[in-house]
Amino acid sequence: MTAPATPAASFLTTWFGILDSDDANRILDLIGDDFAFSILFSTGGDTGTDFHGGRAEMEGYLAQRETGVRTHHLLTASTVGRDELYLGEVRRSGVPEATFVASARLDEDGRVRRLMIGRSPAVLFT
Repeated sequence: MTAPATPAASFLTTWFGILDSDDANRILDLIGDDFAFSILFSTGGDTGTDFHGGRAEMEGYLAQRETGVRTHHLLTASTVGRDELYLGEVRRSGVPEATFVASARLDEDGRVRRLMIGRSPAVLFT
């Protein structure tokens, strides 16, 4: 007998779905007590911004985001134990703008402990 199939990177799929919604702050309900993250955000050229820290810094990141224009789209994903990997595309009004990779490690309650995301327009996978 084989184990039932589970969606690849179901946590990160949910995360980006909420991030694209009208209430992105709901992702704060998904983070664990010892949460730490880094989001390296590039819009091109030689510059990038590294948003990093814990819950308070994630709240700051959410507050500064441009909303209602960009959406996240899954290209491929995988899950191994409590670790998820996600390759996606950011689209602005439906047009590909950048590629991103995300990795998450979940705690025993299924909340995110560690999150790392890198985004760049330099390489598109489509």
